[in-house]
Amino acid sequence: MTRVMIAAPSSGAGKTTVTLALMRILRREGIPFQPAKSGPDYIDPRFHEVAAGCTSVNLDAWAMPLSQIKNLSGPGNLIVEGSMGLFDGAGLAGKGSAADLANMLSLPVILVIDAAKTAHSVAAMVQGFARFDPRVTVAAVIFNRVGSPRHLQMLQAALSGSGIPVFAHLLRSENYALPERHLGLVQASENRDLDGWIDRVADALSMSLDLPALCALTGEAVKTEFIPAPPPAQHIAIARDLAFEFSYPHQLRGWQEAGASLSFFSPLADEAAPKDSGYIFLPGGYPELHAPQLAAAQKFKASMARYAATGSAIYGECGGYMVLGRGLVDAKGGRHEMLGLLPLETSFQTPKLHLGYRQLTPLSDHFTGALGAHEFHYATTLTADGPPLFAAEDADGAFLGNMGLHIGQTCGSFAHIITGP
Repeated sequence: MTRVMIAAPSSGAGKTTVTLALMRILRREGIPFQPAKSGPDYIDPRFHEVAAGCTSVNLDAWAMPLSQIKNLSGPGNLIVEGSMGLFDGAGLAGKGSAADLANMLSLPVILVIDAAKTAHSVAAMVQGFARFDPRVTVAAVIFNRVGSPRHLQMLQAALSGSGIPVFAHLLRSENYALPERHLGLVQASENRDLDGWIDRVADALSMSLDLPALCALTGEAVKTEFIPAPPPAQHIAIARDLAFEFSYPHQLRGWQEAGASLSFFSPLADEAAPKDSGYIFLPGGYPELHAPQLAAAQKFKASMARYAATGSAIYGECGGYMVLGRGLVDAKGGRHEMLGLLPLETSFQTPKLHLGYRQLTPLSDHFTGALGAHEFHYATTLTADGPPLFAAEDADGAFLGNMGLHIGQTCGSFAHIITGP
């Protein structure tokens, strides 16, 4: 059984590239596995799904209880991509890191090393990571961006006495880079050659990969019972297209397992929200890149206005929250009329990063009980005139103020909810 964490000393080392290649290689070999991402990431799991051919899940060591993490990870083969550096977590204590998740699931770690600007010094880096936390086992290394066969020999020689094997390597190539934008990689659904790109990287990695050694790495495999929160309605309508792609599979699956039926619609295609919906969910995404199209989506706008007028529950997160507002100003200063269901104006003309885990206390009856969430956006709030939805604290418990809005049965905020009622 193969259960392993793919991590790195820092962001930008090539974790996603190596993870996608490994997932495609295992898929070619006919080895079933559960793909997963450590932490609150919407983008990388969609790449996993293309490489693996199945749904990837988020495993969040900061926000999720251990029972949920074990339930989502399943009892079989598991490939988890870490986030940031192996020991980088939230707040001053660094809680919720990939290392914390590896410890929770007893996962051995394969460390992806960007070798572009190092040679013999790699030994100090790898051994330092291996010894830093006795709860975590660094089982092997994969080198990325190796300059030449001679460079590879130096790297291998440096680790020869460490007891940590080199499982594979990738030579330096500009062809292995993926396009990025302000929230991370350009979405998988926008990359027309993604499948071919994954194949090419998998071909390159497979030439040096010790597949039997990889498949021999394993960890605890115990599926634990986890009871999801009750769904907000029996029929939930969810916006889904290039402007609204940020929804968590574990949340949607939890609603279905609790008895709800889900319907999807595309505001960008000017589709009306499905009839007989008891709850409408506008997830996050990139509405700022499609603001003119959303502003012109008259069928979508009319259906949302009808639902709001009849008192149906409508909830928006981050990008969905902005679309619920009156207007959205794009990066060039152009204002686009949104749904006008919340007294909110937002702007990307002067971007400002808002990033981090959030502990949310509901200030209305739209939600009950504490919520674990995260925030990641560059939007600026110009006006937000109305009762707030949540009181927010950061990962250290420091009060951040109130956030979000609720008017009638329409509500939203910039926070993406991970766990809670």
